[in-house]
Amino acid sequence: MPKFRNQITPKPRYDVVLIGGGIMSATLATLLHELQPELKIAIFERLGRFAQESSAAWNNAGTGHSAFCELNYTPQLPDGSIDISKAENIAEQFEISKQFWAFLIKQNFIRNPQEFINSCPHMSLVFGENDRQFLKKRHERMSQSPLFEEMQYSDDHEKLREWIPLIMSKRNPHEKLAATKMDLGTDVNFGTLTRKMAHYLIEDSGVEVFLYHEVKDLDPREDNAWQMRVKDRLHQHSQRVVADFVFIGAGGYALPLLESSDIPEGAGYGGFPVSGEWLVTHNPDLVKQHRAKVYTQAPLDAPPMSVPHLDLRIIDGKEALLFGPFASFSTKFLKEGSYLDLPESINFKNIRSLFGAWWHNLPLTQYLLRQVAMTKTQRIQHLREFIKDAEEKDWEIKVAGQRVQIIKKDDQLGGKLEFGTEVVVNSAGTIASLLGASPGASTAAFAMLQVLEKCFKDKFNNEWREKILQIFPTYGQKLADNPELVRKTRAYTKEILNLNYGDKQ
Repeated sequence: MPKFRNQITPKPRYDVVLIGGGIMSATLATLLHELQPELKIAIFERLGRFAQESSAAWNNAGTGHSAFCELNYTPQLPDGSIDISKAENIAEQFEISKQFWAFLIKQNFIRNPQEFINSCPHMSLVFGENDRQFLKKRHERMSQSPLFEEMQYSDDHEKLREWIPLIMSKRNPHEKLAATKMDLGTDVNFGTLTRKMAHYLIEDSGVEVFLYHEVKDLDPREDNAWQMRVKDRLHQHSQRVVADFVFIGAGGYALPLLESSDIPEGAGYGGFPVSGEWLVTHNPDLVKQHRAKVYTQAPLDAPPMSVPHLDLRIIDGKEALLFGPFASFSTKFLKEGSYLDLPESINFKNIRSLFGAWWHNLPLTQYLLRQVAMTKTQRIQHLREFIKDAEEKDWEIKVAGQRVQIIKKDDQLGGKLEFGTEVVVNSAGTIASLLGASPGASTAAFAMLQVLEKCFKDKFNNEWREKILQIFPTYGQKLADNPELVRKTRAYTKEILNLNYGDKQ
């Protein structure tokens, strides 16, 4: 067991303080320690273990988001063409994450990659002639990119029965449907990965980790440093800690902490909490028939994070199937948060943004209300769109993680809802906060590189540059323009991470 430093009182001052024990903070701490080992770094996590919130295995779908199957990343434009620019960007960012994890394995900082990442094909599945035509056009466009050149397409029932036998069982042979398949896809246990990094930081670095310690507010100092009140939740006492640089990676609690900092860049942000629930089965007869992650189109008025998908999950060596997500609602910003989180987040700076986003998203509100009211039987009915003979007794409901969707100021609308991931940095580069959800953990390494580039610009471009390129050989290069580099990079990470896509069974 790792020897957490809870018995040590935090020092009064650090070079770097990271708030939150999820994958973002673990990634940033590891990078900073590797780039400049003499930095005095502390991580404060309010719970008793790393990766208990959004990074926990069952609190997300475990999709290594590489834009292989997520249809909302490839919108169809008014002229009928398919825009794949966002898909290419996300695919490149996931390659950065794989390079980082491969570096950790090669350096022996973490071991046994199959405990956190496994090959799992990613598929898009659509129903009806219109969506079939869209998917075919999407495949034609995406397969022109080196990042997606291995994507397969089929609307043939026999081929689809090979790919997804569970979904094709008892299906009308005349039904119009089509799918694409990328064997390069992965299933990732971000909780295990985060704790592996945390174990390295605690055992083999000078990074100080404090569990059950919660940062309650942030105040700027005249010397451009930050003073924060840190509460020891076990012993019920607080102390002041100063840091030259602060990263807020506290999931849903990032928003109130960002507000407490009073930086102009954070003004007007609001948050809308959305939780979710899965249907899960461990029935081995079902699991052995479904060996992929299969995404389809989101229902009308549904947020992109509610795209229905049926996934193979591999958690702690045990396989299961997951279907959903079904939207739920709570005013908490974290699963282990307070029901007062949402009302206490409202202030004069963001109330116009919040009201504007709500007013212009009334169909979304209605969708969420319908989802919250659904019974388990009704959810099984949705599952039967994928698995025709699904039986209620085989499936249980599991609560997913809590997400806080970004609401930003908008001059015309007052406020608008954002569904991506965003890094907010002040002009001095002394504080950074990560807001938002998907693709989130999958692109953590890239997001933290952006934090380093914005907040440590001189070192990033000079003394750290060589080391950064050792860790991330493709950083700064456009993989979509370099087919040979894509193949070389993927062959390297496949070997180091023990991925088995394309191998003969």
